[in-house]
Amino acid sequence: MGYIMDLRRIVGTRPLIMAGACVLLCNQGSLLLQRRADNGLWGLPGGAMEPGEALTEVARRELFEETGLIANTLTLFDVFSGPELYYKYPHGDEVYNVVTAYMCSDFEGVLKEDGAEVTELRFFEWDSIPKELSPPDQPVIHAFLERYINN
Repeated sequence: MGYIMDLRRIVGTRPLIMAGACVLLCNQGSLLLQRRADNGLWGLPGGAMEPGEALTEVARRELFEETGLIANTLTLFDVFSGPELYYKYPHGDEVYNVVTAYMCSDFEGVLKEDGAEVTELRFFEWDSIPKELSPPDQPVIHAFLERYINN
């Protein structure tokens, strides 16, 4: 997040529009979630775009950095923005996220949390997703569940 950190030195904690990507990594009816180190809540692998990156590159990079897994195939799920994607981090930084969510069921590698941003990784059955979700991930996960479980 070098770009965002550079901007933060200029604007402080004021709200930024932050473009990024996340991955809904599915494995036989379960979804990979990560416990975030900053707020202790469950969320999706993902993060902010760096200058010059394509959103698919963001999704692949963040998935690998946070989980140790490599996405072989990514499929666009949806793009999320709006007031429900506003988030104030525990340390005070404010963002309005624009999140491109990708689905992935074709992946490889050894599952391993990064230890800095992620303290735990776990696959949850689609009908057993925890309620303690990180606010910016809630709309994405709820849309995923609505589309694939409730239909």
